[in-house]
Amino acid sequence: MKYYFGEDKTEIQVGIDEAGRGSLAGPVFAAAVIWNPDVQDDLSEQIKDSKKLSKKKRTDLREYIEKNATAFVVRCVDNKVIDDINILQATYKAMHACLKDMPIEFDRIIVDGDRFKPFQCRAHDCIPQGDNLYVSIAAASILAKTYHDEWIEERCKENTDIHDRYLWKNNMAYGTKAHTEGIKEHGICDYHRKTFCKKYT
Repeated sequence: MKYYFGEDKTEIQVGIDEAGRGSLAGPVFAAAVIWNPDVQDDLSEQIKDSKKLSKKKRTDLREYIEKNATAFVVRCVDNKVIDDINILQATYKAMHACLKDMPIEFDRIIVDGDRFKPFQCRAHDCIPQGDNLYVSIAAASILAKTYHDEWIEERCKENTDIHDRYLWKNNMAYGTKAHTEGIKEHGICDYHRKTFCKKYT
């Protein structure tokens, strides 16, 4: 994994990624991380795309990232806004909220993927599979994923019917067969994205 994008190692670079974009319910989460390049140890070398990590490893690395990052911000945009403005714009909104609330100044934004809505005329680069290449983006992917999954689990604790009907603790609100069959049988709940669930209701 790389600690810098490009040749200018004096730049302060913020990596950004999202989680929950494809879920049928709940918010989309974004995280932004400025990694301290002086922190290069065994654990920093384990930071990678959150999808390639076990739940336990993501949880452990989340604690490590939050302790060792120069700065990080996690923000989300809820299902009602997603329905109003569409998932792409909601993802940008969550990402921009992270960047707006970043407590220190930065020079460049590096984003996982191939699309990004410019932010305050700051330099940005879109990097397909960036969460496999750059520590700051991978760290952002881990934070976004763990915060998303924690949100889902909290809703299941608050209302056991949610898990009983849709098995969210198993599928994290993604469109598994159990989840879509639950929608067909029970209808949608207040947290579902109506625009995502039309074909199941």
